[in-house]
Amino acid sequence: MASAVLPRSSRVPRHAVWDAFLVSLSVGHGIVLLAAPSIPVIALLLWWNANTIAHNFIHRPFFRSPVANRVFSAFLSLVLGLPQTMWRERHLLHHAGVERRVRISRATVFEIALVLLLWGVMVWAVPGFFLFVYLPGWVLGLGLCQLQGYYEHARGTTSHYGRIYNTLFFNDGFHVEHHRRPHLHWSELARTTPLSESRSRWPPVLRWLDQVNLVNLERLVLRSRLLQRFVLSVHERAFRRLVAGAGDVRSVTVVGGGLFPRTALILRRLMPGAHITIVDADAKHLAAARGFFDRDDECVSFVQAIWVPATPDAADLLVLPLAFVGDRTRACRNPPARAMLVHTWLWGRSAYPHERGNTVISWLLLKRLHLLVRPDAP
Repeated sequence: MASAVLPRSSRVPRHAVWDAFLVSLSVGHGIVLLAAPSIPVIALLLWWNANTIAHNFIHRPFFRSPVANRVFSAFLSLVLGLPQTMWRERHLLHHAGVERRVRISRATVFEIALVLLLWGVMVWAVPGFFLFVYLPGWVLGLGLCQLQGYYEHARGTTSHYGRIYNTLFFNDGFHVEHHRRPHLHWSELARTTPLSESRSRWPPVLRWLDQVNLVNLERLVLRSRLLQRFVLSVHERAFRRLVAGAGDVRSVTVVGGGLFPRTALILRRLMPGAHITIVDADAKHLAAARGFFDRDDECVSFVQAIWVPATPDAADLLVLPLAFVGDRTRACRNPPARAMLVHTWLWGRSAYPHERGNTVISWLLLKRLHLLVRPDAP
């Protein structure tokens, strides 16, 4: 297991500019703390630095000189209020999958002394600031770090490929890839490794939103006729704007259309002659959906199954919901049906391959609808 003594870096020269940039950002972090300290500033910068600068420094020390690495480690300890040699050893144990106590080295004792000295000076000089600004911000920052670490591994190591997050956090979202090759420089993660199937649309600290899932929101809608009317109304307006571009539709597959089958209800009105198949893996959802249609309605059928994007669909139109769990990108790149209607968040991609149009479903619901038509479609 790695020692708490920082090793000489074996980095190739092409990464030196990026490393210098991270060092300059850490200096900027310290300047901001001196110039404009506040609870949110302390918390957010601690969380950001720990998962970017400090994390990358753990795996690939920035300097060729061991002395320079020790000095920078001490500096980060002061900026973050956390002894970095202890943080480093704990993190490397995590990568090794080993559970044991972190060893206390002389470097760790020195960094702990530095942090305690800094805190002692603050208690003596500005006790109110330390107790009511710095300490709450520091604790909140640690809480964000704990939240980040938990959701990066809660259901197995998980990646997030959002461009904004990975720009601001230096590809920290490529977490599965990082665990596979922890020695790799962060700038190479996106280029040299395939995208993992273990992915989330949310950055780690927002991944708890997966628990506030769309199925539970659907159940909430089912309890209110007013909400049902609103949801049906805004979705129908969006469907009307796009379905004409799908061409002659005689069969429709609605993925995950159980529970509250609004898409099937809308398309039943807009395309009275088309046959609609609702595919859902949950038998209870399908049972709930059947209650919205006449028992003798031969134009609607129900299939309990897990829909797979790689399987060609014979339907003229396929509808992919916002709650779809699977490789959405693959389905949209190579539509398995002649035409597809794809639900996305408002902040999702502005365009897909083969897109014929898109429209906002509702600003309140934060949803958009895209129409995709294969090039070989008539």
